[in-house]
Amino acid sequence: MATLTIKNIPDEIYNQLKQQAILHRRSLNKEVIISLEQALHKKQINPNVIMTKARKLRAKTTKFHLTEKILKTAKDKGRS
Repeated sequence: MATLTIKNIPDEIYNQLKQQAILHRRSLNKEVIISLEQALHKKQINPNVIMTKARKLRAKTTKFHLTEKILKTAKDKGRS
């Protein structure tokens, strides 16, 4: 694996990375690697794909009609 040295990192960015590393229980090095991976591998959001999925889901659920009573019963069951 390659080694990378980054110079002149603004204190604010360094502190944010350090806090994230602590939060995720990772080393600062691992946090930087994961942050870079996430930044470089972001998927482009295609609104047409999302709308197609939403329409398919809506078509599957048109037979179901949720009422306030059904929702309340489901909530109450989850709390017991």
